[in-house]
Amino acid sequence: MSQALSSKESSIQFIQQQLEEKNRECSVLSRQLQQTLDDAQRQVDSSMQRVLAKERASQSKALDLQSQLSRAKTEQSQLQRSKEEMERRFKSQLQNLKDRLEQSDSTNRSLQNYVHFLKTSYGNVFGDSLLASCLQNSPT
Repeated sequence: MSQALSSKESSIQFIQQQLEEKNRECSVLSRQLQQTLDDAQRQVDSSMQRVLAKERASQSKALDLQSQLSRAKTEQSQLQRSKEEMERRFKSQLQNLKDRLEQSDSTNRSLQNYVHFLKTSYGNVFGDSLLASCLQNSPT
């Protein structure tokens, strides 16, 4: 019986050694698993930070582009109003010049008619000889 007890104790010691070995392996594997999980979490966090940074940069760029578009539209609107104002002024000045030219032409025609009237009147009063000499000397 003592031999059986000794054999059982030996067997128990062997099993306890195996259990301790398995516990150490489990402990090592648990630490490795935890390190792997920690590394994975750091990678996820790092990736998330990069994604968030890119998203913020994209949003910032989008806001900047919207701001530029708004400024460009405002500038275009101002330029359009300026162009329309300049066209109105140009048309007004053009019409003014046309009116002045027409007035000048009318005055010129009136003066030419008056000169012709004077020449005819002097011709009738003083004779055709004076009229002929006036016609030769006049530029008209």
